[in-house]
Amino acid sequence: MKSSLPRPCRLLLALLPALWLAFTGCSKRETPVELANQAGIMIVGNGAEPATLDPQIVTGIPERNIVCTLFEGLTRSDPTTLEAQPGAAERWEISADGLLYTFHLRPGMKWSDGVPLTARDFYASFRRLLSPGLASDNTDQLYPVVNAEDYHKGRLQDFSAVGFRVIDDLTLEIRLAHPAPYLLKTMAARSWFPVPLHVIEKHGDPLLSNNRWSQPGTLVGNGPFVIKDWKADSHLEVARSPTYWNREAVKLNGVRFLPIENFTGEEAAFRSGQLHKTNRVPLAKIAVYRREAPEKLKIHPYSGVYYFNFNVNRPPFTDVRVRRALAMAVDREQLVANVTRADEIPAYHFTLEGIDGYVSEARTKLDFDEARRLLAEAGYPGGKGLEPITLIYNTAENHRLIAETIQQVWKRELGIDLRLENMEWKVYLDNMQNENYQLCRAGLIMEPYDASQFLRVFTSDSGFNRTGWSDPEYDRLYKQLVHTADRAKRLELMQRMEKILTDAMPILPVYYYTNQYLMDPSVRGWSNNLLALGPFEQVWLE
Repeated sequence: MKSSLPRPCRLLLALLPALWLAFTGCSKRETPVELANQAGIMIVGNGAEPATLDPQIVTGIPERNIVCTLFEGLTRSDPTTLEAQPGAAERWEISADGLLYTFHLRPGMKWSDGVPLTARDFYASFRRLLSPGLASDNTDQLYPVVNAEDYHKGRLQDFSAVGFRVIDDLTLEIRLAHPAPYLLKTMAARSWFPVPLHVIEKHGDPLLSNNRWSQPGTLVGNGPFVIKDWKADSHLEVARSPTYWNREAVKLNGVRFLPIENFTGEEAAFRSGQLHKTNRVPLAKIAVYRREAPEKLKIHPYSGVYYFNFNVNRPPFTDVRVRRALAMAVDREQLVANVTRADEIPAYHFTLEGIDGYVSEARTKLDFDEARRLLAEAGYPGGKGLEPITLIYNTAENHRLIAETIQQVWKRELGIDLRLENMEWKVYLDNMQNENYQLCRAGLIMEPYDASQFLRVFTSDSGFNRTGWSDPEYDRLYKQLVHTADRAKRLELMQRMEKILTDAMPILPVYYYTNQYLMDPSVRGWSNNLLALGPFEQVWLE
């Protein structure tokens, strides 16, 4: 007889006995969490099996959560404020004009395989990231560097003309084309992580994204943890690194990441003492935990937006009137109040407000009458003549509930049939990245340092623009924005960009995230910041 449970849930149920035995041996009296506390190992739900652990390739949150334990950039983020702190660089100087940064690396640093880590490793890593052949989506954070964009786009062949210069093993200079006040903060992100070229080159072409260096048994990093054990679709465990420069301050002995895509199964595992922390909370359980165990339910602001991508190169979304009609027919306030129910903020435009005083003047209002008028004008009165639209999303019941709510409203108000197609994480990523969809669920977490970080996503050459949409004026304004220091002028340029984006509607913003998860009371030292980064190296268990 075939099971009616979804595959991720069946995997979890099959996995739990093994996890229990791994921590209990013959004992049946203590839960895995209680035994893990004694071992100093934190067990967390991580959403999905990682597609890759190459920090220059990863784009998803499940991958980010792991990669940030294995690598460290020149700077680190303060766990609370996200201000820049010394990381691999113990100090730095900035020139008076804000264009030259000189980083002094910590002496004696090593990769996890014992090979010395020097400024030349960072130089080689940045060259790999910017190489056109790698086709990374994470390059544009380096564009403020002199000639970085030209090298990445193939307009410049000589990397020595890019603004990176190795002075000696412990000194690296970075010269910018224009001031970037948020640079030190963004340098804590994975785009700026070093990668071990001495390892990568042993496993094939270093510019191929499918290079096997980041697989179990071969991955080498410079972060506070190293991979101890990795069994696909089962678990990935990291252990405290013996070579990390600040290893004495790392309190956990390890972290075990479980790829649980089914939120209901994950909550059941938490409730029975299998997990210290969940990745998410099933929507139906939020009210239950608010009422019965509020100390375990954590809900905090999150610097990101939940939205849908329209593929503007596929009918019917080649017509902006159809895109605008659908965007006007989403009752965001009802959705966050009655479906998601975790204090999310309705999103009537893409960019999160409040970052450095940013406020958008462009908004997409709820207006069913106008939506019906636009559909009729596009040739689909009452939805007649419009073929069913397919929405793809990664497997998770929260995504399904949101999609079903919108599906019902569009059918009732517009006469539109919406077909829902859920996909496992890697399949979903592949379809989204290759624009193999009509309508696609998307979500983006951005560093909350400057509102322009949101708007750069939809420039023509952004690796995260997966809609097929581009606009020369939007691109021109962004180039002007990155060269503008005056705050009032920057806000004006961002508002103009937001209006272009909202009028063209290549995306349908739904709400701004909150980070919701369940946490066992034994976890100490976890920080709740806008990027939902713990970090694990400061956590301990009681």
